[in-house]
Amino acid sequence: MNNSLPDHICKNCGNPFKGYYCNVCGEKVILAEDRSFRSFLSSILMAITFADEKVIKTLWLVVSRPGFITHEFAEGRRVKYLKPLSLFFVLNLIYFLFPVIQLFNASLNTQLMAPQRELVRDIIAHKMVNNHMRDIASFSLVYNQMSTTLAKLMVMVFVVIASLPLNLLYRKKGFFFTDHVGITVELVCFNLFVNAILLTLLIRLLGIGHYVDELTLTFIFIVTNLYFLFRSGSTFYQERGWKLAVKSVGMILCLKVALEIYRAILFLVTISFL
Repeated sequence: MNNSLPDHICKNCGNPFKGYYCNVCGEKVILAEDRSFRSFLSSILMAITFADEKVIKTLWLVVSRPGFITHEFAEGRRVKYLKPLSLFFVLNLIYFLFPVIQLFNASLNTQLMAPQRELVRDIIAHKMVNNHMRDIASFSLVYNQMSTTLAKLMVMVFVVIASLPLNLLYRKKGFFFTDHVGITVELVCFNLFVNAILLTLLIRLLGIGHYVDELTLTFIFIVTNLYFLFRSGSTFYQERGWKLAVKSVGMILCLKVALEIYRAILFLVTISFL
């Protein structure tokens, strides 16, 4: 033990210890330099850019080696990485600040084109009558604002729904329910970063928004998600060959169904708040 380290009593749990971090709860001793202007600027830079080594490393692995982070966490190797759930909240915040491409939000116009559109129209008509509204444009504006707010909180509903097929497809692999939820959280992080944030930036920088229609976006989503599912199925579930290919394609269909169910739930919740 290094006797030169100062003695402290933890202000959080009351434990006596040597050094600058409590060996019981991990609370850090606040030093003078932690209160300096330089430290303040560093904190602002971190908050604005998320320029933390763990964030960058974890995000890179989510994109380059899908399934690896979830595997590491399942094996108990977690210190070197940011928690996937924490990464999800960071990306979710960025995505909903600039919601150009709809993934986990759905405008009223999108809901009116959903498979259950006849029921959606009836519910909207009933709600407009109750609210004494005759202009669908005004109703759409109010709806979209509320839907965007609620979608930020409800993306985890999609995560749970989308994880259910994985429980069936890989039931013989001996994984737990939380393992499947973990890989789905990683999948959502991948989509938020690649298919929402990066794709939005690319479209804006190149000025090609008028060339990117619904069919093009659907093709991009299918290709990128197949990449993630195939790689994560191999890395995390240790699946190989034709079984992996079939299960990956099957999960694409399941993700589509899960997204429609999630959007239907989002619609009903949003309507209930109007």
